Amino acid sequence: MAMGVHSHKRGRNAKRAPMAEINVTPLVDVMLVLLIIFMVTAPLLTAGVPVDLPDSRANALPQDEEPLNVSIAGDGTIYVGESAVPQGDLGAALATASEGVACSEREVVLRADKTLDYGRVMGVMGELNRMGCNSISLVTNSSSDSI
Repeated sequence: MAMGVHSHKRGRNAKRAPMAEINVTPLVDVMLVLLIIFMVTAPLLTAGVPVDLPDSRANALPQDEEPLNVSIAGDGTIYVGESAVPQGDLGAALATASEGVACSEREVVLRADKTLDYGRVMGVMGELNRMGCNSISLVTNSSSDSI
């Protein structure tokens, strides 16, 4: 059927009835565009600090609640969430980011650039442990290569 008005009578006095069908093609087009946009942007929202992670063959761990993200960039800058932390101020930044929940009751996810010195990463892990963060998970890229 053509879009518009249906009329069986021709002439000047013919009554026009509005079309009662809904054209869903524009709705489907908009929904597909939105789906593509969300599929592209969703992976970019996981972490705001760009870190080149090392590869690992370990399986992912299940998560019950939102963990506290700590990242170490390639230049050695420490981030809690997306906020850079000044040197020696990690404890205060963690207390602010944990929103009143004790560090021992919350999981900490540590993301470190693979080009960093092992001692730098261990130093941050030691500082987290000293503050009571006993559940620290290290994030890596998944890899199928064996050692």
